[in-house]
Amino acid sequence: MTGSLVQNIHHYCVGLSYLCAFLLEIARLLWPARGWRIAGLGFGAAGLVAHTAYLFVQQPSPAVPHGSVLLLAWVLALFYFYGTVHHAKQAWAVFVLPVVIALVALSRVLLTAAPDHAAFNFAGWASGDRFWGAVHGVLILFASVGVSVSFLASMMYLIQARRLRRKVSPGAVIPMLNLERLETMNRHSLNWAFPMLTAGLLVGTLLIPHGPSLSDNWLSVKVLSTAGLWLVFLVLLYLRYGAHVPARRLALFSVVAFTLLLVALVAAHPFADGGAK
Repeated sequence: MTGSLVQNIHHYCVGLSYLCAFLLEIARLLWPARGWRIAGLGFGAAGLVAHTAYLFVQQPSPAVPHGSVLLLAWVLALFYFYGTVHHAKQAWAVFVLPVVIALVALSRVLLTAAPDHAAFNFAGWASGDRFWGAVHGVLILFASVGVSVSFLASMMYLIQARRLRRKVSPGAVIPMLNLERLETMNRHSLNWAFPMLTAGLLVGTLLIPHGPSLSDNWLSVKVLSTAGLWLVFLVLLYLRYGAHVPARRLALFSVVAFTLLLVALVAAHPFADGGAK
């Protein structure tokens, strides 16, 4: 009962902190004033501290859906906070925070659906197949960050490109990075995420035959969706470096890749029970 209460407080407090930071960023855009930015950063920092404390104390396993989603939300929250400080004149938080809030909410829903998973046991993963399972999870997490950043850059790119086609005055809309910088961010994210995803898939492939049911593991939603994500990445790289298609089409493919990523994260992991104790 106490553990459930702690988890409820965590998700609601973190989610509300990020939500307040988001609303304050919107207020800053509507009524420009320094106070809005300071207050928004304060709520964002409070959410990030609570988020970090929960991960440190509760240690949710990255091998289970709610744990992997919450870890990804934490990394993107760091990305939001750094970007908001570094790109002070851009509406960075307006695009990143909704994704962070949605991931925190999704983590809570997944935890409600499967509340009995144990915490991540670091000592239990320090050797043998469990060690390589942890390596697999870390690689997939890093790849997930790259896919998420690519998605955010792609969404901003599509919005900015539409503005330019319609010749909308920059002063009448939310300030954003220019198309060149967004395209560069998308390219770097893909170039970074693809080798991580490939290595993670290779490690996971070597581990699958050791699972309790070979056919069930190979045909699991997580394995199929992750393999599909890798194929989408392969197509993206070919379109970018081989076919040289327009950046707008690449941005649309990046959105598809993020959708597949979410499917892979929320699906049950074949090795989820291995990390529990």
